[in-house]
Amino acid sequence: MENITYKMARFSSQLKYEDLPADVIDLTKRFVFDSVGCAYGGSKTEDVEIMLDFYNDIGGKSEASVINSNQKLPMVNASLINSLMIRALDYNDIYWEQDPSHPSDIIPAALTPAEFLHKSGKDLIVAIVLAYEWEQRMCEFAIPGIRERKWHHATLTQFVSPLVAGKILGLNDEQMVHAMGISASHNYTTGVVTAGNLTMMKNTVDPMATQAGVLSALLAQRGYKGPAHVIDGKEGLLDTFGERFDLNILTDGLGDTFRISRCSMKAFPTEALTHSPISAVIKVMKQHKIDKKDVAEVKIRTVARAADILSDPSKYDPRTRETADHSLPYCIAAAIVDGTVTPEAFTEQKIMDTEIRSYLNKIKVVAEPEYEKIFPELKKAGLEITTTDNKKFALEVDYPLGDYREPMDDDTLNAKFDSMVLPETGKEKRDKIVDIIRNLEKLDDVAVFAELLARSV
Repeated sequence: MENITYKMARFSSQLKYEDLPADVIDLTKRFVFDSVGCAYGGSKTEDVEIMLDFYNDIGGKSEASVINSNQKLPMVNASLINSLMIRALDYNDIYWEQDPSHPSDIIPAALTPAEFLHKSGKDLIVAIVLAYEWEQRMCEFAIPGIRERKWHHATLTQFVSPLVAGKILGLNDEQMVHAMGISASHNYTTGVVTAGNLTMMKNTVDPMATQAGVLSALLAQRGYKGPAHVIDGKEGLLDTFGERFDLNILTDGLGDTFRISRCSMKAFPTEALTHSPISAVIKVMKQHKIDKKDVAEVKIRTVARAADILSDPSKYDPRTRETADHSLPYCIAAAIVDGTVTPEAFTEQKIMDTEIRSYLNKIKVVAEPEYEKIFPELKKAGLEITTTDNKKFALEVDYPLGDYREPMDDDTLNAKFDSMVLPETGKEKRDKIVDIIRNLEKLDDVAVFAELLARSV
């Protein structure tokens, strides 16, 4: 029986730009736009600065640009840093079916080799569509998802990133299969990175799996071999993880529609399951003109996994950005105090702000069994705010702003982009970046785009 990796490789190698509907192309450019914005915002974080200093010290061939940096690095290393920039603020896209993931983390697996090889914008678009297609299908085929089995979604990315890099590198089917085998033999990631007190590794493991895909594709191009049965063979993913997997989800209807149309964007730079409660709090406080000083108690009803991951004891006393943006009590408190949640909510000074922290113990999070029955089709959350005069205001939301069923309008998305890009580029360069993204399919050489994203000398 042919291993599933051959089927995945075959579709990847055969997909052409002409196979993509116009709406898929436009949506792909929209996700590139959002991801570039997130990368500029993430470029100033401490974890990115440490990683960039490390790889600058190592040096190596000047193959690929680093966003918002003058340094060129080997494409393997640049792919990690650019992916980490996209991921660092937890502001990039989100797909959550059986498993959560952030497909845009994998964009640098296409961008960095595309720059080095002077590929076209059309080539880049096709590879990015593949990143979303495979990552989202991988999020669906484990039932329950691997996150429910205490593993992290970087475990899924290790299978996808070599296909994306391999597409740009022009690998044949056999080489792509080997690339998947190389990558997926050593990148399994436990859920510890998103449990309890969070560290820089929360945002780093998926970029590392993206980097591994580029490395694996380059090795396969040179003739390095990896096992074809990493998914469906003896001691592969299905055999070792147990429980149910539906392999048909990985291949049924390939090319008929594209999964990218069901991916969502983030209106807030926080863990995805905080978004519906945040949206509910903002709506209720605005609608009823509730003053923050009048909030006596907030009760949040959510799915069990959110109550477990986002409101354990460590989340009521966050001390790091990574813990705070995965703390439902902190995110709700910030929304109450500031009226929204932006990247500025996660500075060290803001995290320790006495006004925000005064609300933490007023926020109660409970698991709602009824929501489990409709998750993940709906990302439902219930809210009840009790004021100091004992009035109660309640709301249920099915999904947050940014969900593919309630997408951000262009003005909102542009404002998100500009808040992170303009301080780093100024208006003239910002406009050039936007123009290239809007016309990405007309770009003859991705190197022009990648070098524009780098800082001017």
